[in-house]
Amino acid sequence: MDTSTGPIASDSAPPTPATDASADPGAVRRAAWAGLVGTALEQYDFVIYGTASALVFGDLFFPNATPAVALLASFAAYAVGFAARPLGGLFFSRYGDRLGRKWVLVTTLFLMGVSTFAIGLLPTYSQVGLLAPALLVLCRFFQGFGAGAEQSGGATLLTETAVVGRRGRLASLVMTGAALGTVLGALAWILAQTLSEEALMAWGWRVVFASSLVVTVVAVLIRRRLSESPVFQELKKQHEKPKSPVAEVFRHGRKPMLLVLFMNVGISAQSYTYQVFMASYLVSTVGVDSSFVPKVLMIGATCGGVAAIGFGILSDRVGRRPVYMAILAALVLLPGPTFIALNTGSPYAITVAIVIGFVLAGQGAVGVQMSYFPELFGSRYRYAGVTLGREFSSVLGGGVAPLICASLLTAFSGSWVPVAAYMTLMMIISLVAARMAPETRDRDLTLLTDATALPKPTPEKSTS
Repeated sequence: MDTSTGPIASDSAPPTPATDASADPGAVRRAAWAGLVGTALEQYDFVIYGTASALVFGDLFFPNATPAVALLASFAAYAVGFAARPLGGLFFSRYGDRLGRKWVLVTTLFLMGVSTFAIGLLPTYSQVGLLAPALLVLCRFFQGFGAGAEQSGGATLLTETAVVGRRGRLASLVMTGAALGTVLGALAWILAQTLSEEALMAWGWRVVFASSLVVTVVAVLIRRRLSESPVFQELKKQHEKPKSPVAEVFRHGRKPMLLVLFMNVGISAQSYTYQVFMASYLVSTVGVDSSFVPKVLMIGATCGGVAAIGFGILSDRVGRRPVYMAILAALVLLPGPTFIALNTGSPYAITVAIVIGFVLAGQGAVGVQMSYFPELFGSRYRYAGVTLGREFSSVLGGGVAPLICASLLTAFSGSWVPVAAYMTLMMIISLVAARMAPETRDRDLTLLTDATALPKPTPEKSTS
């Protein structure tokens, strides 16, 4: 993870911190709403797609396959969206550090909303054959492409806007937005499942995807009133905007980017295992009623959204690193007990297991990330650094996690032990990376250097 800091390592004349702008209550309030609703839309899109993959897409788009193969095909299409995320991150992060955070957040929001709405208009396999799954994968690609800079952009904007001592609390609202999106997505499927089986498969699933248009319109209206972050405004005044932020990350910011990647890969794997794979596991293996799944996901997300704020506040008080490492340590031990609880078939045991998973992996740990990761980077390429680290880890973690878990379950005759071992191994990787990361709480975000840069040696005083 070694890197040379090059010319960016010097902060001999750092920009003056924009403390007055950061303390503007109106700017803080608008940034909070913008981060919350944007991530709500992103998570809403992913939840309704993930739930559809587990419940209806196998019959609609892969009807000639066996149930196990259809589920694998649905999760493979799901993974395509994650594969597109780093590409979107590469594309949009260039403009996030050059043109500003606001422009990117409006654009990615629109792209995600349109792509999700388009899925609701797709023909099925029975109507157009192989063209149907091809179009589904294409929509999923653009959905992921737009999401590639969404959470990182919201986290960067909120962290740069909040006053010192409250960054963790404010930035964690991004994950409260994610929880809200999960709740709305689960509620949409709960309502859809009140329809008859015929109506759900004929047009009910389309209404679920079309409903994303409402969330998109509300989010765009809120983000149009968004102010640019004070840190970026200061960079513009100092003419410090980089010509190629992505290139500068790879040249000067490799160490914090790799730390972000490995610190997030295990969290991403467990988060999407809880949110996506376990929905299908409960229905196909445990045998619970499919109508129970959206309800338990909604309860888990609600608790997770509250936990995100709680962990964010705690990280403001005791530090990002100790809070994050404590969550990761708990998640190393969690997979085995989780599957034991799920396999009891008890609604109460299942609910408790899913809630704990959401509280720690789904929203809690990521709530701390929202301030921790931006604070690791210098101001010139912060947006690009956070985006690249998080989105590449999302592919290696969350994007393939449901597919790997489903494959392991099939390969080992329905045994959950290999799945739990995979979840634990991924989390150990993140725990080791977190031990190598520095503490960043209340760091000056106008500094050009990364938090991982070694301090300059102090010249010894002459004794003559």
